[in-house]
Formats: sequence, C-alpha cells, structure tokens
Amino acid sequence: MQTKELKVLLQKNFNKLSQDATKLFEVDVDKDELWNLYLDSFPKGTNEIFRERREYDCSCCRQFIKNIGNAVFIKDNQVTTIWDFETNETKFQPVLNALSTFIRSHDVSDVYVTKFKKIGTDKNFEKTNTKIIEWDHLYMELPEGFFDQSSKSEAETKGVYRDTRNVFKRSLEEISADSLLTVLELISQNSLYKGEEWKGVLTEFLKHKKTYDLLSSIQEKNNYAWEQSVKVGGAIGRIRNHSIGTLLINVSEGLDLDTAVKKYEVIVAPQNYKRSKPIFTQRMLDDARKTIEQLGYLNSLDRRHATLDDITVNNILFSNKDSANRIQGAANVFDKMSKDIGINPKSFSRVEEVSIDSFIDHILPTANELEVFLESKHSGNMVSLIAPEDSSAESMFKWDNAFSWAYSGNITDSALKERVKSAGGNVEGVLRFSIQWNDEQYDENDLDAHCYEPDGNLLYYGEKNNRYTTGQLDVDIINPLRGIPAVENITWTNKDRMQEGTYKFLVHNFSHRGGKTGFKAEIEFDGQIYSFDYSQELRNGEKVEVAEVNFSRDKGFTLKEKLPSSASSKDVWGVKTNQFVPVSVVSYSPNYWNQQQGIGHKHYMFFLKDCTNTESPSGFYNEFLVEELMQHRRVLEALGSKLSIKPVDDQLSGIGFSSTRRNDLLVKVKGQTERILKVKF
Repeated sequence: MQTKELKVLLQKNFNKLSQDATKLFEVDVDKDELWNLYLDSFPKGTNEIFRERREYDCSCCRQFIKNIGNAVFIKDNQVTTIWDFETNETKFQPVLNALSTFIRSHDVSDVYVTKFKKIGTDKNFEKTNTKIIEWDHLYMELPEGFFDQSSKSEAETKGVYRDTRNVFKRSLEEISADSLLTVLELISQNSLYKGEEWKGVLTEFLKHKKTYDLLSSIQEKNNYAWEQSVKVGGAIGRIRNHSIGTLLINVSEGLDLDTAVKKYEVIVAPQNYKRSKPIFTQRMLDDARKTIEQLGYLNSLDRRHATLDDITVNNILFSNKDSANRIQGAANVFDKMSKDIGINPKSFSRVEEVSIDSFIDHILPTANELEVFLESKHSGNMVSLIAPEDSSAESMFKWDNAFSWAYSGNITDSALKERVKSAGGNVEGVLRFSIQWNDEQYDENDLDAHCYEPDGNLLYYGEKNNRYTTGQLDVDIINPLRGIPAVENITWTNKDRMQEGTYKFLVHNFSHRGGKTGFKAEIEFDGQIYSFDYSQELRNGEKVEVAEVNFSRDKGFTLKEKLPSSASSKDVWGVKTNQFVPVSVVSYSPNYWNQQQGIGHKHYMFFLKDCTNTESPSGFYNEFLVEELMQHRRVLEALGSKLSIKPVDDQLSGIGFSSTRRNDLLVKVKGQTERILKVKF
C-alpha cells in the first residue's frame, strides 16, 4: 500500500465519523513530537533514506500531521482519532496505531477550528532529467460544518468554544442536583419571578448533571464537557453566568433559600415586585417533616416567649425581685413624663469600668437591684428568650435544653454582619467596615462607605480595590429597596500587606432623597465587633466620621471613636432609650446553661421590666439545630421564621451582648450602696 491508497481510507474513515458528529476536537500534544512519531513508527525497512531524507519525510505530509494529526471525535464520551481505521497491511498500520495511542494518552484541549476546507496537498510533481515524478501526500477534504466560514479569526472562534466549555464544566461541578430540583419546584408552584422562562433549560441541564455525576474519571468528565458544550447552546452552556445560575450557585453553596431568591429578584424583578408564594417547596417540606417525625421533634416546633417560671434558679445570674415588686405599684404621672427626657451618655464618661466577667463574679452576687442605661446604639441588641410550648418536648438544639433566643431583626448575633454576608460581602477579613441604613423606615438616600488608608488613598465606590493592601469595597448599594436594609462593606484580607498607620472611616451621603434615619456601622478586627449608631439625618454631600483604626505590626489594631453620641430618647420594645431601665433577670444564653461550655458564642442577657418584643421573632435558627436536621436547612430556615411565637405575660425580653462583640453598658447597681458602673463586653 502506498500513500495514495492510505489517504483514500483516511478520507473514507473521516467522512464516516463526521456523519453524526457536531464538531471536531483536538488534543494538546507537541506537534514536532507527533511528526517524529509518525516517521519513527514505520516498520524497519519501509521508510529508508531516499536521497537525503526518509521516503515519507516530506514537507507536505509534515504540514498535514501538524495541522490535523491531533484531531479527534468525541461520541458518547468516547474519543476516536482520525487514525482509527484498519488497512490490513503491515507498513502503515503500525504508524496509525502509534499515532492513535499517543493522541489518546493526551487530554482534549480545544475545538478544532480551520478556515480551510482542504487540509494538506493532494499531490505534486517533480521533473527530473529523465522523467516527471508524481508524488502523493496525506490529504483530506472536510465536510460542510467542519471548517469555519465566519469573519472571526480561528483563535477568536476557538476562544468562544473554550470559554463555553469551561463555564459549562464549572456549572456541572458547582450546581447541585438538589438546587436544580428545588428551583424547578419553585417554578412549578409559580414562586419564582420569570421562572417559567428557565424551566426547559433547567430540565435539560439537570439531565446533563445526573449523567456527569455518574462519570468516575477526570478524563471522562472533561470529554463529556467538551462533547456536550458544543451541542447544548449558550443558555445551558453558560447557565452559571445567567441570573438563574446565580440563584443556583447560591442555593448550592448553602445560602438560605429566601435570601438566595431575594438576590435573584434584585437582578430580574422590578422594584415593586411582591412574591406570590413562600420560598420552600413541597418536596422539601415532605422530606423535612419525615425527618422531624422520625427524630421525635414534631412537638418541639411550637414555640412561645419565655417567662421567669420557665428557667431554673441554677441558670439565673441575678433576679431583681425587690425592684420588680416595687415597680408594680402606681407611678406618679410626673415620673412617667420625666422618662421622655433623654440623658446624655457623656454624663457618665468617668464612671468605674469593669469587665463583664468581673461584674458577674464579684458584683452581681451582692446586688439587690439593677438598672441598665439603654442607649440608642443598643437598639440592635434587643433580645428575647424563646421557650417550647410543650415543656417536655425534646431539644432540637446542640445544647441540652429546648430554649433559644432571637435578637432584633431576627438574627442570632450581628444583624449588620449577617446582612453584609447575604449581600455577597466578605465578613472574614482581618479588618472590616460595614454600614447599614434603610432598616427602620424607607430611606432612599445613597450612602457610601469611605476609608482613607494611611497613605491617603480613598477606598470608595470610585476606587473599589487596592490590590496592594487587599482593601476592597465589595458591596455598593445605590438604590435601596423598600423593606430590604441597605449595606455597604469594605474589607482587608491580608494583614501582611496592609499599610501601617491610621485608617479613617466615614459615611458620605452621596445623594439625599428624603431619608432621615441616619445609619448604623460596624468595625471588626481581632474577632471583636465595634458598633455605632448615628440616628441624625445626613445632608446632601455630608460626610460623618465614624472612627479611626490605627494599625501597627507590633501592636496590631487600636480603635479611636469619632462618632458623636446622641441623647435623644426613643421607644424600643416598649422601653425608652437613654434612660435607666429596671432589670428583672440576668442570665447567660441557653447554650451556656447548666455549666455547658463551648457550644457557640456566649451571650449575656439582661431582661428588662415591661420590655415587650414588638417584632415576630423566629422560633429557632439553623445554626442552633442538631446535625441530623441540617440536611433540611432550607425548610427549617423558613419554618423557624413562619411559625408564630405565642405571646405571654411577663415575657423575658431585654438587651443582650455577644462575647465576640465589643460593647459597653452603663449599669446602676443597688446593694448596701448605689453606684454606676460601665460594664465592658
């Protein structure tokens, strides 16, 4: 057999393989190594020196090998090279086998793209002194669809295919089948805005996901992604980059379903859109109910506000019984009116300071009465103790009792930090500055978080990243939505790259649109959170300094507060701020009752006389639950917020402080004497 017969078989085999193929692919090989393998694989004596080179060593065949020799077809996840055919002879077959084996040992790297229909040179002629010699070379003509007739360059076309394949593969790996089923069920129950438009795409992608997950080797998964990415189209191939892909990724990564859908709706829904149905599915409900029943927790779901009768004396650090009895009497109308007059916290700037642990160990045991000075900055610290309706119900929680707690805004610790996290902000850096507004009433102002770094560089909406210091503004809200608190966030992630010196944090009202509520702010470093509350209206263009943080590699971070205090009084859960309020009970959070240690963060709770939660607190939170229930975290997240908490008389509500957050509280202690202390958390 000669080259003339070989190329006929090569063309015939290619035509057969291309009949039910969409695209031709190529593997990543060294083209010179491939050409040398071709020459060296001829059996001994069949490719001898002809004149100066070997018989089959010609520039035309070399160009053919380098151009298309590494091309392959992928069908049903199986790779076939263009050399996979039988010749039934001994000269060329070893060459074909060697090329096939070599190419199969490498990974597919691209879609094969060429502008030329004809690959190689069919034949040429050489005139000698005695005759004209006809030379045949490796040659092939590509069928329609296998050469590119667009105006794009080959490199540009290959880049588009490669990007689609990469996004498709990432989507298959990062989007879970469970998230697809969840979103499809939301669509079927009409709970997802414009979800019906994605039903067909998600159904088809789910089929690919199930097939992909059954593949065992990396090479099989790579080949599947290449083969299918050229067939599925842009909507499926790049699903991760679409709005629905953002929702699927968020659900796959464990973001609670309600928050994930809200973030999706911010992208696709009009500002006044109201969701028609709750965000959980029947399948999720059925699975969760089955698990809850099997674990014996069904009667643990009914929750109510706790009272003093619910907790044992062992878990009460202080009970202000004398004060409670005395206060139940009729109050003078002038005493009531005096509570409308705020006291400036600066009046107590020189009082004795004690740590919370010292306060509990040495001061509470001898106290008869306690009053706390509830400042406006403590509004986010309002907390309620939640009890099971059935006192004999099994505990669903990680600790040994069935009690839970809820802070204002339905959170378990820092509301602002949780909202920043839900908005996609990084809350795990070495230094964090976050602001929040539009939380108490609708406030359309466009507030901006600013930070002047030590060298004078300003991190803000106009320059969001400093790659040298790792500072980044990663959440920037321009148009606050009604009913959704607005947040902004600046974080530094690498202490080694931060500049030494002073970081100045401030809030700028870029655009005043009628808002009058001010803002809240947090600064976090070294595991501690410092909270600020500015309740005054910001004028258009006004900048309010919050604090300065000095950073030294030897001493670390130190904070200097700049935000002015406010003495105005307002009602929070039935009690007045900037007034002393009687304390009925002091206790740890339930996860530290009964000498338990290390089950989450410790909270210190001061339950106040006549304090009544005006919100609708959740009965429990996912972070409280035992591990067996976490597989149903999305349903339980919704369930905890939707089960009504039954009101009771004399509920235990008041003010709480996390051990992880820097704060302080003025406390009036009455025993043998009366004194005012500043308790530091």
